[in-house]
Amino acid sequence: MTLLNDSLVPVSTRLDFDALAPVFSRAVNQLDEAATQQLELAGIDEGLRELVRLRASQINGCAYCVDLHSRTARSVGVTAQRVDALAVWRESGLFTAAQRAAFALTEDVTRLSETHVPEGVLAEAVAAFGEEGVAALLSLIIAINVWNAIGVTTRAWSVAPRSA
Repeated sequence: MTLLNDSLVPVSTRLDFDALAPVFSRAVNQLDEAATQQLELAGIDEGLRELVRLRASQINGCAYCVDLHSRTARSVGVTAQRVDALAVWRESGLFTAAQRAAFALTEDVTRLSETHVPEGVLAEAVAAFGEEGVAALLSLIIAINVWNAIGVTTRAWSVAPRSA
């Protein structure tokens, strides 16, 4: 099948957030760096960190973050098959029980107004990662949701086409 017009559709920036709110933008970056430090202290694997960022970004519909974190996940050793299956992790046998607990926590925190993070979800995460690990994961989930809110609202950052 041949497409009549297969040219890319540009998505324009709504607000240059970094230029308009530079103090806050730097603070969000520092928040993200603090979350990363907590994850390192808790011994949370770099691949899982990227999958958590990616899953929240998928839910929030942040094109820039989905692109960024899928590439970063692959670069730190997450297989393309796992990256591709993340959106359907509940139906996939590619993830460990601990990863599944992290994804459930990610989804429920990201959809906070709908889920209120059920006790069982938190208990499974604590069983898998301990309280320190869950606190670190929560830090990461909060940070990526802030980035997603900025990215989706402002489209401040664009996704550049990559060669195959």
